[in-house]
Amino acid sequence: MRKILLVAFVFLSFGVIAAKADNDRVITKEKLPLASQQFINENFGDLKISYVKEERDFLERSYEVVFTNGTKIEFMRNGDWKEVDCRYSNVPAEIIPECIAKYVSEHYSDARILQIERSRSDYEVRLSNKLELTFDKKFNIIDIDD
Repeated sequence: MRKILLVAFVFLSFGVIAAKADNDRVITKEKLPLASQQFINENFGDLKISYVKEERDFLERSYEVVFTNGTKIEFMRNGDWKEVDCRYSNVPAEIIPECIAKYVSEHYSDARILQIERSRSDYEVRLSNKLELTFDKKFNIIDIDD
């Protein structure tokens, strides 16, 4: 009987944890970390925000800001940007690392950077000519995908 109760308790615990893991909610811009608010004001201050969402996973928290023109920014817990997706316009030049901007202008001068994403190990850039470039943390090109 104890084994059955223990197993039931374990399954119930996992169910509660799983239910709490995917807890997204709409918030105001003012509830974003200060670094995120400053980033938006400096680089996207002229755009109107459609909504701001806080996304909670089991051990992580992130934020998503969507503007009325379709631009989307994802922020990490500390407020640093993780992804900037400007579907119909260019990613602001100020946020693109200089080495990446230089590489794109030298090799794809007619293309615009529409999306940039950074992770612990690399940067991914999507261009208007449908190419996706991946750079390592030292800004060496490591992959080109079409």
